[in-house]
Amino acid sequence: MATFFLLIIYMAFISLGLPDSLLGSAWPVMQTDLGAPLETAGLLFMTVTAGTIVSSMASGTLLKWFGTGKLTLISCIMTAGALLGFAVAPSLVWLMLCAIPLGLGGGAVDAGLNNYVAAHYKAHHMSWLHCFWGVGATFGPIIMAQYISGPDSWRDGYLTVAGIQFALVILLFVTLPLWNRVAKNNHTALSEEKEDLHGAEDRGADSSVKPLRVRGVKLALVSFLFYSGVEATIGLWGSSFLVNMKEVPAAVGAQWVSLYYAGITIGRMVTGFITFKVANRTLIRAGQITALAGAVLLILPLPPVFSLAGFMITGLGLAPIYPCMLHETPVRFGRKHSQSIMGYQMAVAYVGSTFMPPLLGFLASLFGIGVFPFYIVLSAAAMLLFSEKLNAFLTAGKNALKNNTTFTG
Repeated sequence: MATFFLLIIYMAFISLGLPDSLLGSAWPVMQTDLGAPLETAGLLFMTVTAGTIVSSMASGTLLKWFGTGKLTLISCIMTAGALLGFAVAPSLVWLMLCAIPLGLGGGAVDAGLNNYVAAHYKAHHMSWLHCFWGVGATFGPIIMAQYISGPDSWRDGYLTVAGIQFALVILLFVTLPLWNRVAKNNHTALSEEKEDLHGAEDRGADSSVKPLRVRGVKLALVSFLFYSGVEATIGLWGSSFLVNMKEVPAAVGAQWVSLYYAGITIGRMVTGFITFKVANRTLIRAGQITALAGAVLLILPLPPVFSLAGFMITGLGLAPIYPCMLHETPVRFGRKHSQSIMGYQMAVAYVGSTFMPPLLGFLASLFGIGVFPFYIVLSAAAMLLFSEKLNAFLTAGKNALKNNTTFTG
């Protein structure tokens, strides 16, 4: 039963990735059809992201009210309805209104499912979970591409994805009683994680302590900020760097950036198997060092093919970091606060992916796109620094608990 239920969660994450890449692929046709300015896509994107941040921040409270199963069902209903609204939208105002529930629903289900898998499944499932998000994000443009050749056809693309979401809503409704049953019966946590988790629960068990005041949380949040900033900045500006600084054709630049994403997706699939033998903390550190090495390769005055290697190495390095950091949340901070902290982490991650790429754009307007690799190196180094500070902090706290000493920080 647990395996069957896990497949449902994977399907939910595929559906979570499907809408994320639709707007960008459909916008050239949507813009003409609606007579909208080019920059309106950015406004729609920021509206969706704002809703995602809000619901991620509130996910701890929402999960306590509804539980993971009901919240996932409600969120999928919201996203399915929003996508249906996109399909029939008569104006930009309608699109803006539909963008709000699309973001709210996506953020709540994202945080809820990540916390559920972190609490009830082993680390490899978290890596594979985010690999399936990549599958959804990849198929979104493929579905849209089948429809955008004719007038108003982008609406059919949104309608198709909405239909997939509504099918998931039916499946979630039918399997709703399984959520609590599987959670009670699933005892697959690693023994070493249980030991660490016990210490984390001791540190954060006081009900009077707010999640953001749990020791070490702020260091974790900064790590998430820089991770998402690196991932999104490379995706947005990597091709521009290759075209303008390495003088590769635009089509080749786009292909090389797609290989960067392929590195992340394939890396997460492989990471799922590696987690059987290697701890999350080790994978996080190895991934951050690998990503930093790939970014340094972009700085060096080498032929363009080395830039391709740098992009792929960076992508492979980034692959284990996000899912492993998410899976470590209840281990680091205890199950009591993990739901709320998971939401905060994901909200900060969305903040990083929303604002750090535009910051590079601003710097590039002043100093040129040549600042791109230096920006990535500094961001990756900062991610590694704050992550290692968190590891040292938690290790010191664990040792203090073993020695029955008072630990403050």
